[in-house]
Amino acid sequence: MTRNKKSLIRICVALAVVAISLTLKYTLTLNKWVELGLFAAAYLVAGYDVLWKAATNICHGKVFDENFLMTIATIGAFVVGEYADAAAVMILYQTGELFQRYAVGKSRKSIAALMEIRPEEATVVRNGVEVTLHPSEISVGETIVVKAGDKVPLDGIVSEGDCNLDTSAITGESLPRHVTTGESITSGCINLDGVIYVTTTGTYDDSTVAKILDLVENATSEKAPAENFITKFSRYYTPIVVALALLVGILPPLVTSNYAEWACWSMWLKRAMMFLFVSCPCALVISVPLGFFGGIAAASKRGILVKGSNYLELLAKVNTVAFDKTGTLTKGNFAVTNVFPENKKQQVLQLAAIAEQYSNHPIAVSIMKEAKATQKAQTYEIAGKGLRAQTEDGEILCGNAQLMQDNGIDCPVAEGGTVVYVAENGNFVGYIVIADEIKSDAAQAIKQLRQEHCKTVMLTGDNAATAARVASTLGIDEYHSDLLPQDKVSRLKELKVNKNTVAFVGDGINDAPVLATADVGVAMGAMGSDAAIETADIVLMQDNPTAISTAKRISRRTMNIVNENIVVSIFIKVAVLVLTLVGVLDQLAFGLGMIVAILADVGVCVLAIVNSMRAMYLRKRKTDK
Repeated sequence: MTRNKKSLIRICVALAVVAISLTLKYTLTLNKWVELGLFAAAYLVAGYDVLWKAATNICHGKVFDENFLMTIATIGAFVVGEYADAAAVMILYQTGELFQRYAVGKSRKSIAALMEIRPEEATVVRNGVEVTLHPSEISVGETIVVKAGDKVPLDGIVSEGDCNLDTSAITGESLPRHVTTGESITSGCINLDGVIYVTTTGTYDDSTVAKILDLVENATSEKAPAENFITKFSRYYTPIVVALALLVGILPPLVTSNYAEWACWSMWLKRAMMFLFVSCPCALVISVPLGFFGGIAAASKRGILVKGSNYLELLAKVNTVAFDKTGTLTKGNFAVTNVFPENKKQQVLQLAAIAEQYSNHPIAVSIMKEAKATQKAQTYEIAGKGLRAQTEDGEILCGNAQLMQDNGIDCPVAEGGTVVYVAENGNFVGYIVIADEIKSDAAQAIKQLRQEHCKTVMLTGDNAATAARVASTLGIDEYHSDLLPQDKVSRLKELKVNKNTVAFVGDGINDAPVLATADVGVAMGAMGSDAAIETADIVLMQDNPTAISTAKRISRRTMNIVNENIVVSIFIKVAVLVLTLVGVLDQLAFGLGMIVAILADVGVCVLAIVNSMRAMYLRKRKTDK
């Protein structure tokens, strides 16, 4: 039986005993000791663990906590004859604790789902025999077999076979990814079909799955300023409250003319008990960290790993987001983006393909994706300028503008990327523009950040023309080009002036210094370097730039919820405390004054917990896919 079920049964049994006791009290004339025994039984069923914790904490020198407050308040209620109220306090307190455990359990489910990616075993091929071992026993360079339904235990490269991988636990992406020979795969994914042989590229400790689990397990170790404030606040708040409650219970009767009358002492002791009930800081102590925990869970469910609640709070304050270009806003690979003239597009591409057919250069590869060589050629490389190819039909020149000029061929000036000029038999035919492909959702990410009132900046090592094209295409507010890693750090420091809170999003090893300099460093984790992931405060397991705006929304929503809990809790408690001290609650009949005081603690606590659970959910934007 789970802990929550046991608590629910205890609460139901205690409620039943209280109901029976109240029925007997108002229908029969109960002996005072019988009445005390019945309500004490309900009280002990509901609160025996609170009493035990209070006693053990006192023995260990931890006197002032919520268990201590509940204990002295309820014992005080018994002293002044409010037996039903004492039992009600414990029942309502346990109800609040039940809500808390349920909320924490709910928010842990998203994180627990990530824990399920941990592979328990791996099949390795040694001396031609398949051996099943724990992933930690396998070395770099060994060949492992991953069959349909198996988790990928280690990072590696597919050496044989192909299959579809479920990567949702790692990246949050629901669509399967097809992998074949020569492609890299990460641990934690699930093989949906087929059999693949994988050559390992790292040990288990260095694997993607191990790093993710380490991030998740330590996600709540770094506390946000709001959490630290509440922790320090409750440390001093509780003893002050106990002292004030003692003054409320003792001082007024002593300074009045009715100090010898038990009724006067009973009234002020009752108010002191109410004071303790109301002032218990449970709502703040529980709901603030729970709100952050819910935010971290919401982010992890979307493939966004936040290393601590302090980074979640900082991200909510971010008003400037700086991006690296290559691999962050762009795919990091070359592709043909334009061919001039348009009416000779196929001819230009085919001539270039004939010249480039034997080259492995990324530019040649991008051209060969667009067209196939229609004939053989003898090619000669001209260092730093391009290629000369001899074919049955004559000579093809394929290269930069300098190659054209050296051969007396006039060609137009073209910009926007790497330009490959093509000439045949001394005549200019056209040119091909090759550039790094912009990610499909990059423009949407910039738009969404603008909706979050964030300024966007691009910091890149590329030339000014390329940077200008990408910035203009995406609508980025500001860009800086031709930057070395140390230049990026300097530019980022400039962005932080005037108390701006700056986030930097990058993926390369050269981004590690600037990630560390930013207020919030965000790494593209799926394809990013180990150095970037380890330095960053937030890791995006997908390579989608829109994930940063999603993380920003989650952080802002989380902080709104945390602040709502703080303001509402303090307002209600202060209001009821004032009503208690001036005696307004004394005017309520049938012990309702005590119930109101109890609800000001437990009721507000439950309200704050329910509100904190909202942090786990995030509505989709109309523009979201």
